Amino acid sequence: MDSATAATTTSHDDDWELRNDDGFVYKLKKRRIDPSESQPPPSTDAGAAAEEYAGARRRERKKRTLLKLKAKYESEIRQWDNLSNRLRAMQDRAAQLQREREREQEQTPEVASSSSSEMVTAVDSVGGTVLDELLSQVEAQEAIIHDFSNLCDVAEAMCNKQEEQFKQSLFNLPVWASPRELMKFLCDD
Repeated sequence: MDSATAATTTSHDDDWELRNDDGFVYKLKKRRIDPSESQPPPSTDAGAAAEEYAGARRRERKKRTLLKLKAKYESEIRQWDNLSNRLRAMQDRAAQLQREREREQEQTPEVASSSSSEMVTAVDSVGGTVLDELLSQVEAQEAIIHDFSNLCDVAEAMCNKQEEQFKQSLFNLPVWASPRELMKFLCDD
């Protein structure tokens, strides 16, 4: 009887191996590689059809995702082009106003070089032109400030839209669909 028990124990001990992990000793079942298991099981028609269907769904999902991403990027590119064009127009207007001011300043010395009788009228007109120049500068600055304010509003709207999309993508995660299932899954481990 002892020999039968010893044989059983020996074959039973052959299925287990001892492991020493930094002083923690435990038994681990040995892995046995069976040559018949190394070959994959022959695929059935139903299995192949299921794989093909899953692959088609994956490709379709990927295609939809890429199309959404493409549309999003195209929309952003159009918005940035619009902002860039507005900024370029504002710069052109500012440069044009600067050139007009320079022309007016060049014309002012010509008025001062006229005769003495015209000097009195010239002084009045110079005061008027200086006032007109200052008014045009203020109007130009007001237009520039208004344009920049519009640009800031558009940029802020774009940022708010992007932030909302980001928040929505977080809210659309499957975790929020059923938190009970998530907790159940986490507690099962």
